[in-house]
Amino acid sequence: MILALLIVPLAAGLACAVWPGPAKVGPVLTGTSGVASFGLVLALVPDAAHHDLGYLTYLRVDALSVIFLLATGFLYAAVGIYSIGYVQHHGHDDRYARRFYAGFNLFAWAMLAAPLMSSLALLWIAIEITTVISALLVAIEAVPTKEGDGAAEAAWKYVLIASAGLGLALLATVFAYYAGSQVLGEHYNLAITPLIQHAARLPRTPVRLAFLLALLGYGTKVGLFPVHTWLPDAHSEAPTPVSALLSGSLLAVSFYAILRYYQVASATLGGGFPREALLAFGVASLLLAALYVFGQRDIKRLLAYSSIEHMGIVTIGVSFGAPVALAGVMLHVLAHAAAKGNAFMGAGVLTVKYRTKQMATMRGALDLLPWSGPLFLLAVFALSALPPSGIFRSEFQIVAGGLDSGNYATAAILVVLATVAFFGLTTSTTRILFTPAPLCSSSALSAAAAIDRGEPSAWMVVPAVAGVAVLFILGLHPPGELTGLISRAVSELGAAR
Repeated sequence: MILALLIVPLAAGLACAVWPGPAKVGPVLTGTSGVASFGLVLALVPDAAHHDLGYLTYLRVDALSVIFLLATGFLYAAVGIYSIGYVQHHGHDDRYARRFYAGFNLFAWAMLAAPLMSSLALLWIAIEITTVISALLVAIEAVPTKEGDGAAEAAWKYVLIASAGLGLALLATVFAYYAGSQVLGEHYNLAITPLIQHAARLPRTPVRLAFLLALLGYGTKVGLFPVHTWLPDAHSEAPTPVSALLSGSLLAVSFYAILRYYQVASATLGGGFPREALLAFGVASLLLAALYVFGQRDIKRLLAYSSIEHMGIVTIGVSFGAPVALAGVMLHVLAHAAAKGNAFMGAGVLTVKYRTKQMATMRGALDLLPWSGPLFLLAVFALSALPPSGIFRSEFQIVAGGLDSGNYATAAILVVLATVAFFGLTTSTTRILFTPAPLCSSSALSAAAAIDRGEPSAWMVVPAVAGVAVLFILGLHPPGELTGLISRAVSELGAAR
């Protein structure tokens, strides 16, 4: 089953790259591969909730990794189906379709592979592969203009910053190897399990350096301040399905890598140092995002800063260290994937409908889009942590964990900044959805008045309905097996404290 999870999206990506007629074959392969991959991840949940799974010596699955596999698997399925309508509506040629579907499936494959890797070295390689593929996808719709090429510039900026970050992460891997080799011998292969098991005996200085370098290096891919600057540009310029995967999955997978170093650092150094470092990055990221959601003009950049906000929240949640906060972090990873996927899919429909990403031109969307309008509103409400969404439940647990652990001031800061972000996000959404389109034909905003009412494609609506269902399930009554999985993931993180 673990091997199949690697083979299915890889085979789909390669087939889309070489199969004749990608505009017809690509949608079928992508949708089928996404649903099949999500099904394979779901099949791992019952076993992973009770014991670790492995294949040969290179693949390993525990409860923590399955949490992040669930987030990626669901988004791969939902956005894969959404992309069928996206590509059809944009009317791109076969060359574009081949490149898009091949890159999309290979991107999903790399993100599914990362949590399956049994060693820190293989984990670094998998995340490096996500950088290469996603950078190409960010630039796939590049069109040179007199003002420049926004997509190509965003991709180039992404490659430079992410490569620098992953260079630091590679150095963290070297220090982790050095620390492990002092206890496990020179033939130690950076396997995660023995490193955690023997963490109490590891030399402290290289472990401290490894954690700081991993936090800063992988934090570049997570979008933590001050190494977040690639994120708004890349999310804005990438095709909408790619933006959804970048925000809901790639950031989470990169955070997963930080958690592996956190496990080792906590067991070696105690909880104080790694939590303080996480807290500093988390609060700074949340503060930046809460302020920058105001005044955004591009709808996808607005959602990009919302992603930075939520990465700050989960980072703060881990810094609290309390079991209830860690459970909230695990739930938040899943709920954020569903909510942010829905938000980007809704933003994609809006940009198709209004033929622009500029929010100033979008008016009366709730009337023009009878399905996507309300679904986008629900996604924004979920991102704003309104009940009964899964994010409300997860943030409530994180704040409760902060109070439980005595971090009263930090918990209060989290609530205040999340509330500020809520006002910034909902203000823009209210204008888009509820403000009527002006009747004056001379106004630039009146373009909305000439737009026909209706959805661009049913393929772009159905996945959002599924996302809303997931958000309500996570908020109202998470399945028992998922609760057991989260509990075991918390114990895995807690065992390292």
